Amino acid sequence: MDVLLIERHGATAVLTLNRPEARNAMDPELREAFAVALPQLRDDPAVKAVVITGAGGHFCAGGDVKQMKPAHPAQDKVFGTRERLLRLDRWFDELVDMEKPVIAAVDGVAFGAGLSLALAADYIFATPKARFCSVFARLGFVPDAGGMYLLPRAIGLARAKDMVFSARVVDAAEALAMGLVQRVCEGDVLQAALAHAARFHDAPTAAIGIAKTIMNHAFESDRREVYAQEALAQALCAQSDFHKEAARRFVEKEPPLYLWRDPHAQ
Repeated sequence: MDVLLIERHGATAVLTLNRPEARNAMDPELREAFAVALPQLRDDPAVKAVVITGAGGHFCAGGDVKQMKPAHPAQDKVFGTRERLLRLDRWFDELVDMEKPVIAAVDGVAFGAGLSLALAADYIFATPKARFCSVFARLGFVPDAGGMYLLPRAIGLARAKDMVFSARVVDAAEALAMGLVQRVCEGDVLQAALAHAARFHDAPTAAIGIAKTIMNHAFESDRREVYAQEALAQALCAQSDFHKEAARRFVEKEPPLYLWRDPHAQ
């Protein structure tokens, strides 16, 4: 059985964590599957957006605790754990840096590294049954998989400290109120995510990707450094076929090449 299912819905790639018997907890095989899949999606020009979800009514329970077996000697255990997490961070960076819109469709638990996986997306859509938890402290651990980087940026430092220190469960309503998720979907969350992703199928993918990369690093960048990045990015975009066609349509008063329409607007 494939632990990571990859399907195409038009120009959207859907990645489904497929270990329902373990609430889609991450084991080495699942991590390796992500490491293989993400560069392929990154380099595929036919893929305009990515949706990540989980099978069996849960998103991801985090790391597979049952596979966290003691190792000897103690020094090997320390360095082995460090190397395992560094390997995780390498593919995880591929996801965070994906220059395409990424949407997490969350049902059930998004705990530990599963919370980090959701945070790596640009949008988090959740069902009313979704639950989020930085569960690490319950095991005497600290957040990993980028959790200490992404969580404060998503909800602010004080709220992030509360989630990490308390290891408490945050339900969908509270997650929406604190800005952790962008939408709580009463119906099929995957279909809602796919509908949202489809709105990027005609988008200027390269321009959105460049903007995403710059904004991902904006909190570590000097203001004038961002100005310089913006200027270079704009110069690149001005040479794109997309911009030239969009500008022609504007001048000729033709329908826009890319127009964002909110399906919830009246």
